[in-house]
Amino acid sequence: MCTAVLGTEGAAVPEREQDVLRAAAMYYLQDMKMEVIARHLGTSRSTVSRLIKRARETGLVEITLRPASSRAPGLGQSIGNAFGIATYVVPVPDSSAHIDRLEQVAITSARLLASWFDSDMVLGIAWGTTLAAVSRHLTYKPTRGSAVVQLNGAANTRTSGIEYASDLISSFGSAFDAAVHHFPVPAFFDFPHTKAAMWRERSVQRVLDVQRRADIVVFSVGAVAGTVPSHVYAAGYLDDDDVALLHAEGVVGDVCTVFLRADGSYRDVALNARATGPTPQELDRVPRRVCVVAGDNKVVPLLAALRAGVVTDLVVDERTAALLLDTWRARSGAAARHAKGRNGTRSGDRTPNGVDRAGEPVLHGRLGWPGDMV
Repeated sequence: MCTAVLGTEGAAVPEREQDVLRAAAMYYLQDMKMEVIARHLGTSRSTVSRLIKRARETGLVEITLRPASSRAPGLGQSIGNAFGIATYVVPVPDSSAHIDRLEQVAITSARLLASWFDSDMVLGIAWGTTLAAVSRHLTYKPTRGSAVVQLNGAANTRTSGIEYASDLISSFGSAFDAAVHHFPVPAFFDFPHTKAAMWRERSVQRVLDVQRRADIVVFSVGAVAGTVPSHVYAAGYLDDDDVALLHAEGVVGDVCTVFLRADGSYRDVALNARATGPTPQELDRVPRRVCVVAGDNKVVPLLAALRAGVVTDLVVDERTAALLLDTWRARSGAAARHAKGRNGTRSGDRTPNGVDRAGEPVLHGRLGWPGDMV
């Protein structure tokens, strides 16, 4: 099935764009031929063709191809109902390679972002592999009085990180003619008290203030392993001791370089005291929090992010969406069975080593979640 969506969201359309809008509406909504449209507009067929092309390039018209057998609509509704979020599931064949799934999700995310972001708004960006893919598919949409701000630092012991993060953040600023605010601090400080001191500096406070005024933030979830490993784990931001500590504390991934356990908890993860990204509590102030995800290895950290409440809008490929639901249902079922068994079992029915009298092991996650075994 092929559908075309045309929208201006009720905004006043500049005079120079009126012909683009009229041509697109007649072509896509009224199914008129270009020759007929040309007569209506008093112009040539070639001009109409250029107007329609411009409508597609600027995002005024979005064309969606959806296989009849796609599970995407049902998956999106199920995820939305389960977590209370808006979900955009991108149809992709199950046989698609990871990089192809990422590219399709990035294309959809770039188009959605262009429809949401406008003049006098602030957009927060967390750097990473996924957001770099989104940046490659942004289309030019000029705005006025808008700003793009970097959410987390990028320097580490191997590199300043400035070039990588700067290019990424600047690409979003260029796409929207927005002022760009970089965040020239490390991804992780060596000591918590160093971070506390830097946070008192006026130059840092200025960026933090812009972050707090964000209308939209866009981020992905970091995963330790996978075909396309998350940048924070693959580019020297963590040493071996850091990684060992994260494993010991039950961490499954991160959002904006703030580490999460499978149950969404993060406050007592030691490394977070040195992280420069906004916490889930700080992100909660932002009206629209867009999480962009593709890849089997992202399922567990995505579920952690959803449990932490940091997501309002999720853009995800079809396979990852299906795996997310399967994982959530399995862990919810395990939790329910565990609770039922605990309520129906006398304290004397368990041995001190966590094995019940029937010989079944009693498994707990770090904070008591039976599904917290990763």
